[in-house]
Amino acid sequence: MTKKSQFWQTKSLSEMTRAEWESLCDGCGRCCLIKLEDEDTGRVYYTDVACRLLDGETCRCKDYRHRKARVSDCVKLTPAKAHDFGWLPATCAYRQLAEGRDLEWWHPLVSGRAETVAEAGVSVRGRIGGFERKIPVRDYEDHIVNWPLKGPKAKRGKPR
Repeated sequence: MTKKSQFWQTKSLSEMTRAEWESLCDGCGRCCLIKLEDEDTGRVYYTDVACRLLDGETCRCKDYRHRKARVSDCVKLTPAKAHDFGWLPATCAYRQLAEGRDLEWWHPLVSGRAETVAEAGVSVRGRIGGFERKIPVRDYEDHIVNWPLKGPKAKRGKPR
């Protein structure tokens, strides 16, 4: 029996419909963490400070449709900008596909379950140290963390 290829395996990012593109978001929330860039080296540091629009439980934007109007520096990910996604964690589906990799076992499109993102330890749920506007910008350096750059927990059996 041959396994049927999925749209992300057969289409380029630019060939995907908007619905397909949007479905690539696994809901981990890592992209909604405040990042700091070293001006001298260009290195990006993740913090555990989240965007004020991130729902810490669902790890989804509270106002996705209007996020750009409400958060001026929110980055809109598009297929045309896919090769500029180096600042996203390596676990991000957009970055994985842009780099020619397949989706991970825990991605909801593969597992069929949204909870596998949290089960794999990829989600920011329970790891947010605070939200922007609640933590002074001068204190962001105190919130630098490395876990958003780490991969998922080892696969424990076949996903359901």
